[in-house]
Amino acid sequence: MKISARNQLHGTIVEVHKGATTAHIEIEVGGAKLTASITNEAVDELKLKKGQKAYAVIKASDVMIGID
Repeated sequence: MKISARNQLHGTIVEVHKGATTAHIEIEVGGAKLTASITNEAVDELKLKKGQKAYAVIKASDVMIGID
């Protein structure tokens, strides 16, 4: 896989939650869990399933920091 996004985090899919049109995919990366919202169609095309190795690819121009 070659893509331009620099933030590619390798992990394992721990949950696939399909809704009416959108799915939430939880991927564990280094002990932390990230959630991606993608279409059900993309889930089916990629054949995503629990336990599968995958990349969380983050493409953003801004990262915000918050504190209490």
